[in-house]
Amino acid sequence: MSTSTDPVLAVDWAARAAALTLPPGIFVDGGFREAGGVRTIRTPRDGSALGELAWATEADADAAVAAARRAFDHGPWPRLHPRERGEVLQAFAAGVEAHRAELALLISLEMGKPVRTAYEIELRALVRTLRYYGELADKEHGEITPTTAGDLSLVTREPAGVVAAVVPWNFPLTLAGWKFAPALAAGCTVVLKTSESSPLSMLRVAEIGREAGLPDGVLNVFSGDGHVVGRALGLHDDVDVLTFTGSTAVGRHFLRYSAESNLKRVYLELGGKSPHVILPDAPDLDAAADSAAWAIFFNSGEMCTAGSRLVVHRDVAAQVVARIVETSRSWQPGDPLDPATTMGPLIDEPALERVLGQLQDGVAAGARVLTGGSRARPGSGGPYLEPTVVTDLAPDNVLVREELFAPVLSVLEVADEDEAVRVAGDTPYGLAAAVWTADLGTAHRVASRLRAGTVWVNCYEEGDLSVPFGGVRLSGFGRDKSRHALEQYTDLKTTWIHYG
Repeated sequence: MSTSTDPVLAVDWAARAAALTLPPGIFVDGGFREAGGVRTIRTPRDGSALGELAWATEADADAAVAAARRAFDHGPWPRLHPRERGEVLQAFAAGVEAHRAELALLISLEMGKPVRTAYEIELRALVRTLRYYGELADKEHGEITPTTAGDLSLVTREPAGVVAAVVPWNFPLTLAGWKFAPALAAGCTVVLKTSESSPLSMLRVAEIGREAGLPDGVLNVFSGDGHVVGRALGLHDDVDVLTFTGSTAVGRHFLRYSAESNLKRVYLELGGKSPHVILPDAPDLDAAADSAAWAIFFNSGEMCTAGSRLVVHRDVAAQVVARIVETSRSWQPGDPLDPATTMGPLIDEPALERVLGQLQDGVAAGARVLTGGSRARPGSGGPYLEPTVVTDLAPDNVLVREELFAPVLSVLEVADEDEAVRVAGDTPYGLAAAVWTADLGTAHRVASRLRAGTVWVNCYEEGDLSVPFGGVRLSGFGRDKSRHALEQYTDLKTTWIHYG
């Protein structure tokens, strides 16, 4: 494809990376300001330092919440006509689109996502999210409920107040947008803490939002240690709603913080160990196998919805697994700034060492590695892992039980539909699942038996802003996306008027 028709090939990504300058501070009350700390930021691409970044302290978190509180209590944003808020979000989307290459570079450098994936998928997701909630902002209406003669009862939704959003590193703009866009559309103000591992791109997005017309204090963004500033947000009495995507362990902390402070509403989207069920009547076994490979190797397997457990009927297991092993060759990790790269590094060296240790423990317990399982690109300086497929697994094997957050697929063979459902459900998580079958009745029956927030049939990771996303059990509660997310950032008010 020529560079004239491929915007990713038209950019000299290495030259842009060499000229990179980091944001000049944390973004609070409409502009950048110094923070109480400084942190050296390194890229997983090769382990090199990108520079020094302002690092928030508890006092900085307090200042950000205070700015958001002022903006909510006294500023124009909650009092604008919803249509006007929507117009600002539409301008925000246009600003992100205009800076797409700049933001894709930041994502690729901060967390190792291939630059093409960052440009084509992650930035597309953020633009669409801002547009969706910009369009939805003035479409939510109140209710008039039946009463006796002489009375009128109104049920209205009002913005909930200050929203704290704590987001992960694996999709630093997609998942952030799923939280701050509906909160802003509802009329709330936002304090967003980025992950320690992806602190750059969202700071630039906050600046773009200000340029698009967000008033001072409406969107505040900073980076800092979770046990310091994340805890401060969780305990803060001026935070009305807290939304978090990340580990189940940290989600438990936020529930405790709420109980210990002002009982703020907390919405959690947590981990997953999603089953990818392939039955022998799948309409296209090669397509099912390719989908299963994509579901675990995309984004280096660093997805809460990664299809990390392949639950496959034994009659087709050999064919499906052979196809996945063959497909893994096209997912070999490479330099994330190379537009041809499909899989980048893991987030950091400790993550790679942890996964290699889990693989070692899994093999010691009887598992067999069919392909991969070792460090890749050892001379690069980055934490790269080969795409890995593992079989001969007992139900209690660490590779079956734990969320690895890596491109490691555990293969579990089953004899029939009932065993497939039982094995698929043998997890404390419940975020996502998939089933492949050509029979409509089987599709409905199995999907209804799988406990998960999303079940895909004959596909994986398909979606739209109009459908909610979230899980059950240890995968959390609450929902991102759709108009249901907008509801989370509002309070219901009943106004009873006696006029008779």
